[in-house]
Amino acid sequence: MFFDTTFLKNNEINLVLERTSDRDDEKGWVPAYYFAICNQEGIKMGVCDLRIGHNDNLYYGGNIGYSISEEYRGHHYAGKACLLLFELAKMHQLEYVIITCNPDNYASRKTCEYAGGELLEIVELPEGNNMKERGDTEKCIYKFVVV
Repeated sequence: MFFDTTFLKNNEINLVLERTSDRDDEKGWVPAYYFAICNQEGIKMGVCDLRIGHNDNLYYGGNIGYSISEEYRGHHYAGKACLLLFELAKMHQLEYVIITCNPDNYASRKTCEYAGGELLEIVELPEGNNMKERGDTEKCIYKFVVV
């Protein structure tokens, strides 16, 4: 079940729902929301998503993903989007969410710190993980308590 998301905004950004996806047990995917991160004028500055649930895939891939277009970086838009997504996570009764990033992605690490994450560990990706197949080797695992 997906919720209305029109409340996901603050005085700087609006999260505009672009699509949702259903659970796919065969692939180990959970339901997800996909958003554009827009400014108050409606200009798309980046994207983010929220994956609902917890499983082994999400421990390494995270519940939240984000990307900000280069010209809009440096204003904490990804962190502010995460704070809004935490409200949606609460509606789905998630007690915590995981966000992961590569250890050398300092901008993403700063985003996780900005949003109040606790670094649980830096872990080597297990064999067979699709991110490892794409060339990643390690992930920083951040936990955010959202209840």
